[in-house]
Amino acid sequence: MNLYLLRHGLAVEPGTQGFSCDADRPLTPEGERKVEKIALALEALEISFDIILSSPYIRAQQTADIVAQALDLRKKLQLSDTLTPSGSIKKMLELVNELRVENVLLVGHEPYMSELISLLTAGETGAMQVVMKKGGFCKLSADSLRPGRCAVLEWLLTPKQMALMS
Repeated sequence: MNLYLLRHGLAVEPGTQGFSCDADRPLTPEGERKVEKIALALEALEISFDIILSSPYIRAQQTADIVAQALDLRKKLQLSDTLTPSGSIKKMLELVNELRVENVLLVGHEPYMSELISLLTAGETGAMQVVMKKGGFCKLSADSLRPGRCAVLEWLLTPKQMALMS
């Protein structure tokens, strides 16, 4: 199984007038442009997904929508509360295992994404210091997913590296 992780793009800052709820903060215009470049890079790399799971928070949804549209995968996009900042990694792993697919894209937030990388590669959420920048993209491979050491970190790319590929 290939598990791809994408952190949402640049979003409106917390506390910005009109966006009192964290879940409602959208991507900025710059964030949208950068995610579009990331989507072009995914297309250039010929990466496709059997399913795209996204946090329902607006900025993550927008990020997932841009990628899904660019790769013609809108019908494969689903929202999951397991990917919110306070979501359950264990429940998300159960969901992915139930789907029985080979290539999964998860779109979410920090520190959730770096904790997931650490858990699956080192066995504990704090065992590895991983930082995913906004728009960062990662590939993990595993025979099967479970809480604990079960995956290999294939690569972790910054948004700038992705933009160079587009």
